[in-house]
Amino acid sequence: MHCLMKAWHDNEYAIKSWLIKQTGNQDQAQDLLQDIFIKALQHKQVFCRIEDAKSWLFKIAHNCFIDSYRKSKLRITVPELEVEDKTQGDSQDNATLMTDLQHCMTRVILELDEDDQEIIELCDIQGMKQTKYAQLKQLSLTATKSRIQRARKRLRRRMVSACQVKFEHNKVCSFTLRK
Repeated sequence: MHCLMKAWHDNEYAIKSWLIKQTGNQDQAQDLLQDIFIKALQHKQVFCRIEDAKSWLFKIAHNCFIDSYRKSKLRITVPELEVEDKTQGDSQDNATLMTDLQHCMTRVILELDEDDQEIIELCDIQGMKQTKYAQLKQLSLTATKSRIQRARKRLRRRMVSACQVKFEHNKVCSFTLRK
């Protein structure tokens, strides 16, 4: 227990600073810090045998941060989609169409594999910068750009297939509501 408490005391401030930088939220960083400490306590018997306690604690911090983002995926909100209006319908009809398309898109996103869901959720929906995502996942910026581009292509293919979305000039011009 002494080894754990010493390592925690030596690294708590650095871990908390890193979490604040990653989350941009003091309260969320504090919650994650508590989770990290609990996970460290669960390993107190073997903690003295860990060669690099700082690296181990930061690895736990990184994993906790990733887990918190994955849990937040359950609250997906779809941004406004640009739909080309080819009808003379009133704005209420257009709002209904937009809502229907957003519901379809949400379901299709949830059908993508976990990696595609995560990168679309974080970068496209929540607005995380690709550079920050690259740091978070320990990827190069080039690899991140390639991954998001491939995920967007898969999303588009699934939207065309599942919702029969048709595009004209890169804008949605029609779709069929999925039952």
